[in-house]
Amino acid sequence: MKRYGLIGKKLGHSFSKRYFTEKFASEGIADAVYELYELPTIAELPQLWHQKPDLVGLNVTVPYKEEVIPLLDELDEAAARIGAVNTIKISAGRTIGYNTDYIGFRTSLEKFYPVTEGSNAIVLGSGGASKAVCAALEDLGINYTILSRNPEPGQLNYSSLTTELLQQFPLIINTTPLGMYPDTENCPAIPYQALTAAHYLCDLVYNPEETLFLKKGKEAGARTINGLEMLYGQAEAAWQIWQNR
Repeated sequence: MKRYGLIGKKLGHSFSKRYFTEKFASEGIADAVYELYELPTIAELPQLWHQKPDLVGLNVTVPYKEEVIPLLDELDEAAARIGAVNTIKISAGRTIGYNTDYIGFRTSLEKFYPVTEGSNAIVLGSGGASKAVCAALEDLGINYTILSRNPEPGQLNYSSLTTELLQQFPLIINTTPLGMYPDTENCPAIPYQALTAAHYLCDLVYNPEETLFLKKGKEAGARTINGLEMLYGQAEAAWQIWQNR
């Protein structure tokens, strides 16, 4: 039996187990199982590996996409560049970190947003998911500004995003967990009254399928997309990595 799974701090929001369980059933894969592993701290990951020696692949979600890196034996070149890991392959006793968030997000964005070099985006959040998003934006030639509660040099805090400034950024991407189940009444603190039909709102959250962030955007006439397509894209890319394809 090959064991796969997802690690994170709280996993009640996750669709990953259902996604892979249905995939195994539909493709007639009888020797695989996918489980959820809630870890209070990332320091408990080596114990999980010891307890589950048949683990061959893991997905990684918040808040461990960056914290997991020091525990790995090796990083894929793309994951090293991005600085975050959401997929781990375990082979011959070695752990290798990859980032398939980049693949899932870029594919989803290219279908949703009319990408033109030199356009401007705001990225809400500066965590592990944000790093993959920013790498994709760079590769697509899209300028971006990061908004963070604790901004680093070159970033802005949320209070800096004025109504006037928002008009300069047609693409707004939420990489934070704000609005994720069960805290569905939360949303990023941006001036929603300044949104127009010229704006595109992208939320990496997929549970609920329409977050308060997206609902407010839609009410203002903006186009919106949730994180489901990105989820499927990154999950399939992870599966290909685990299968050596």
